[in-house]
Amino acid sequence: MIPRYTRSMMSQIWEPENRFTIWLEIEILALEALVNKGEMSRDVVRSIRTKAKFNIERIETLEKELKHDVIAFLTCVAEFVGPDSRFIHKGLTSSDILDTAFAVQLKQAGDLLIQDIDSLMSILKLRAYEFKDTVMVGRSHGIHGEPVTFGLKLALWYEEMKRNRERLLAASTDVAVGKLSGAMGTFAHNDPFIEKYVCEKLGLKPDPISTQVVQRDRHAHFFQTLSLVGASLDKIATEIRHLQRTEVYEVEEYFSPGQKGSSAMPHKRNPVLSENISGLSRLLRGYALSAIENVALWHERDISHSSVERVIGPDATIVLDFMLDRSCGIISKLLVYPENMKTNLGEMKGLIYSQRVLLALIDAGMSREDAYKVVQKSAMKVWEQDADFLSELKKDDKISRYLNAQDLNPLFDVKYYLRHVDTLFKRIFI
Repeated sequence: MIPRYTRSMMSQIWEPENRFTIWLEIEILALEALVNKGEMSRDVVRSIRTKAKFNIERIETLEKELKHDVIAFLTCVAEFVGPDSRFIHKGLTSSDILDTAFAVQLKQAGDLLIQDIDSLMSILKLRAYEFKDTVMVGRSHGIHGEPVTFGLKLALWYEEMKRNRERLLAASTDVAVGKLSGAMGTFAHNDPFIEKYVCEKLGLKPDPISTQVVQRDRHAHFFQTLSLVGASLDKIATEIRHLQRTEVYEVEEYFSPGQKGSSAMPHKRNPVLSENISGLSRLLRGYALSAIENVALWHERDISHSSVERVIGPDATIVLDFMLDRSCGIISKLLVYPENMKTNLGEMKGLIYSQRVLLALIDAGMSREDAYKVVQKSAMKVWEQDADFLSELKKDDKISRYLNAQDLNPLFDVKYYLRHVDTLFKRIFI
């Protein structure tokens, strides 16, 4: 039987032991299907299942001579089974085994990656509530905008990972198809029932129509989805890297006792884990492109896709598994500095409240164009003369005709910007 895999076992999915176990199960299930059709002796198939084994070293030795992996496998199995091995692989072609097994492996990998995403989402939710009301400045173009909370940032990442989970589930379903339709996909030497039987036993769906291979748009969808999950992790990692910059220093990756940041500068504490995530996401994007290139094959098949998939299958899934696990560690141990957030919030001497002043002037009767001009005039003095925004507003006669000091003061209350945080959390988590 094909083993079920749990988290942290991703690499084992791609080991020869698992691959050949799946190949053997496909071959025997195909014989079972023939029994059900009355075309094969149940006792013979029972005997084959009992005797059928493989030896990885023997397969590798045979492949060096035969230059064909499936034939090497079948030859090795035949050495264990004996004369009844003549029934194995009846009416099938190599890609029936390869593509169906690859689908099983991708499904196994997809299941583990969904578990990884679930773990990350749980951590993001926990920390989002922890910092739901922790105020910080929001930035656009890297420049201070208006107040947000760090909890909202985490909630945003949670919601994005939820979408990634849905995408990965869909992509895993899309790629979980098998085919046992023969050399040209026409079932010339086999009945479609055999394909249906084998696929159901393996937890796959039969491909409605194939050539000698399952069409690679399915695989491109899967690897593009892995790339998109990686892009989201890159986005999170990039934000952490920005927020850890010395000039910002609002969050920081956990720096363990004894850890060293630089061989030359003993003071360094660098966001190396997040930088790893950003780097690895580039690999996933490359794998996705390779999978897209595999879609166009010659006629009913060639094998230009095969060499690509031998690399990107294990590499992409193992890389993303590692990235998700690392992201869980980063977020769970992330150090957050609310006091630094508070300090940075006031760095621009009140400019973050400019839109509220603009809207208050409009509500008081000033045209939008004039309101923008007078607010921007005071704002530029903060940029250029290090002035205090509220003080400059109060000095402007054009503004005082519409808003006095008592009107302006309440506009600089940060709580105004947080009044819908609970609503946003309810949208996401409830």
